[in-house]
Amino acid sequence: MAKNSEANPAGGGKAKADKGGAKSGAAKGGAAKGGGQAAGKSAGGSRPAEGSQAAAGEAGDGARQKRATYVPRLKKRYQEEVVPKLKSEFGIENSMAVPRLERISLNMGMGEAIQNIKILDDAVEEMAAMAGQKPTVTRAQKSIAAFKLRAGMPIGCRVTLRGERMWDFLDRFIAVALPRVRDFRGVSPKSFDGRGNYTMGIRDHLIFLEIDYNKVERPKGMNITIVTTAGNDERALYLLRELGMPFAR
Repeated sequence: MAKNSEANPAGGGKAKADKGGAKSGAAKGGAAKGGGQAAGKSAGGSRPAEGSQAAAGEAGDGARQKRATYVPRLKKRYQEEVVPKLKSEFGIENSMAVPRLERISLNMGMGEAIQNIKILDDAVEEMAAMAGQKPTVTRAQKSIAAFKLRAGMPIGCRVTLRGERMWDFLDRFIAVALPRVRDFRGVSPKSFDGRGNYTMGIRDHLIFLEIDYNKVERPKGMNITIVTTAGNDERALYLLRELGMPFAR
């Protein structure tokens, strides 16, 4: 009886140990199952994010391709029609030597900004709407006591256009803005500087459709400079005339 009583506790402990091992194994299996389900859920949840990223990447590639294939209307006309005429007119054999547009500069002086800085803020916004590019504020280089002007004070704004924005601005300027000038009879062909650059002045910037007439307090003037690689006035005049600039006869 003593032996049996001694053996039973050992057997009971072993059985308990077996039960505990089974329970721990079940717990481990449940944890593994739960972990697998959580991993599956997390993997399933990441799929829509990956799809959205792929869609965004495809949209970005499409926008880049569209920008790469876009050619301004006036630039296309220059390449297909104006370049052959320039070659035959001036006997140019090298395509790199054909006169072309380099840049367009817009300059607006606002002397009234000395007393009212809001006028300059409006001018910056309006020039940005006309050019499609944010202009820089110009400041006085020296002090002038008669005009109550000190060096460093903001007195105007300017912007330089190149590439596609240059071609788009010139196209809108020739086809839309200039015909809106009152009693327009053509621009002067005598405003070249001798090196193929043309500068003209505008008294009223409201000729641009981008300007809201109801928000303008007063009309503003500006200077437009077209810089070319012609080298002389004769070639520059022929280039701008072929591009559609309405010179007075």
